[in-house]
Amino acid sequence: MAALADSSAPFYERSFALAADAKCGLFAPVVTSALTTSTLQARGVAARAGMSDIDIRATADRARSRAARTACSDPQLATVRGRVATAFAGWAGTARMTFPGGPAGWSANRSDFARPTWRLMQASMTGASPVSFGLSGGGGQAVRLKAVVSFVGRPRPYGARIVMRDAEHAPRPWLTTAGAALPPEPSRRAFFASSSAAAEETLLAAEQTQGQAWIFPATAAAALERLDPREPFLIEFLFRDGSVATARFEAGDFAAGRAFIGMGSL
Repeated sequence: MAALADSSAPFYERSFALAADAKCGLFAPVVTSALTTSTLQARGVAARAGMSDIDIRATADRARSRAARTACSDPQLATVRGRVATAFAGWAGTARMTFPGGPAGWSANRSDFARPTWRLMQASMTGASPVSFGLSGGGGQAVRLKAVVSFVGRPRPYGARIVMRDAEHAPRPWLTTAGAALPPEPSRRAFFASSSAAAEETLLAAEQTQGQAWIFPATAAAALERLDPREPFLIEFLFRDGSVATARFEAGDFAAGRAFIGMGSL
């Protein structure tokens, strides 16, 4: 219980600072963005330590309630303001971070390039074929949610979809001992790719010379943010012979990584 309390304390404290900032305008925008990222990171730490989704929401509610009761002129807020501003000052110039999510994690990159690059990416496989998934942008392209696959010895699929728990109709995280199973079909939700094209060379996995990029709606990214960081989700590629190639991913700290790249390019 002590370990669980220790893991939840940073989430409570950062949630309070974030709520107080929303009320009183304590921080510069870049500090608010960094604090948002750190708060989402702390939520992930608490969840992985065993804190239930209900308790996480209750902790956030307590923090917001305390901020609502605290006057903007309260001397304690001045202390919080100074501490947070000092702690996150260096984040403005941080270009790269890695967030938990599967064996390789989510790789985040705020560097500005002339060609499209991965801003936030997690790598997986379907059979012997590498699959990269996340947010890409740059080179004049807006940031979009994509899956890039380089199939080995197979025809191209005609469709692709992301499959995950439907947090709207099944609000409790689905966690198994193995940690790799999705809930039953009635509790799942699928997001189909809206389009596909040849993948840019800069988005291909190492040693690959070709691949397909599948673009997904922004609503899929919002749904991923609602998953427990320990939950898996799937990307399924659909073939005309009825077969399905599946790549597994982990939600991890997708929300924190998305907030980090939302701080802007460097």
